[in-house]
Order: sequence, then structure tokens, then C-alpha cells
Amino acid sequence: QVQLVESGGGLVQAGDSLSVSCAASGRTLSAYNMAWFRQAPGKEREFVAAISGNGRTTSYADSVKGRFTISRDNAKNTLYLQMNHLNPEDTALYYCAADVRAWRSRYNYWGQGTQVTVSP
Repeated sequence: QVQLVESGGGLVQAGDSLSVSCAASGRTLSAYNMAWFRQAPGKEREFVAAISGNGRTTSYADSVKGRFTISRDNAKNTLYLQMNHLNPEDTALYYCAADVRAWRSRYNYWGQGTQVTVSP
């Protein structure tokens, strides 16, 4: 079992930057691929970014490529998402996820989410 707790969400203005974090516990984090997903009101949850267990491979949704950066610190059991040039379309509940085999979908372990709101 892996427990995930997100933090760092908030209210920002368009063009601002924000970083969210996900603290993991329960297992050796380096064994898990991890990812960020988001869900906006009235929309389905969507993939944002993924990172391999050793941190060497990443993948991004086209909508955030070049603006968001996913990273991890396995020594601290923490996953990060640095978000730059935010726009109102980035407003959503952001979730972190972990799984041994999943990449851009089908994750087994999920956090409760942290809200990111971007005002115009």
C-alpha cells in the first residue's frame, strides 16, 4: 500500500507560477512510477504528467508541455509539479498517483487532491 497526500494548491492569477507536492509513505517510492492528474468541474479527470521511478523519464500532456515540470525526490518520498505561465484553463483539482507499472493511465494509488484555481 502507498499513501499519498498532496499539498501546495491555492489561488493565483493568470501568468503566475505555483508548485504542488505529493508526500508518499508506505513503500519504497523508487519502485513506483508516479503521475499528476487533474479534474476540472464538469470534466473528466485527465493526465497531466508522469515520471519514472528513477526520475529519468518523463511524459507530459500536450496542454502543459513547456509550462509544467514534474520531478521527484525519492530520498524525501516526495513528488513535485512546478507549474509556470498558469492560465484559467489550468483550474482543477490536482491529484498525484503511484503505480508499479502504470504510465499515463491506470494508476492504483491516489491522493485526495489539492485545488489549484487560476483567476483571469
